[in-house]
Amino acid sequence: MKHKPSKSSYIPRSKRTRAGKAARFREQVLRDWLGCDEPYDLNDGVTSADALMEGILEKMGLSQGINEEELRSSWGKVAGDFIGQHTKPESLRDGILRLHVLQPAMRFHLEQSKAPLLKRLQEELGADTIRDVRFILG
Repeated sequence: MKHKPSKSSYIPRSKRTRAGKAARFREQVLRDWLGCDEPYDLNDGVTSADALMEGILEKMGLSQGINEEELRSSWGKVAGDFIGQHTKPESLRDGILRLHVLQPAMRFHLEQSKAPLLKRLQEELGADTIRDVRFILG
């Protein structure tokens, strides 16, 4: 089976030489093997840092752009001064807000009033931002 050169690499028979023929054959084989005429794009498959961070934040449930200060101030408004002093937001991941609670009695009180607190947090920050609240003692 004869190898047929592509139209872009065709050189008339009259202009071919013995040494040039081997070089052109090598180029054609490489072109067919690589699937292209141009060198590889060195930036192909490279992800920029901002796109990478955006993907990570989206997987963590933080793509909505809520920042730590906004979360702390919203928790202070929803919980009130006394509860706000004895608790602090620890993390917000996948719509679950984890709150650090200092005393077991305060944790019990918060567990009992979890539904109204969650509802007020959802009104303050949005229902899609916070789906659940968990209290961590320590």
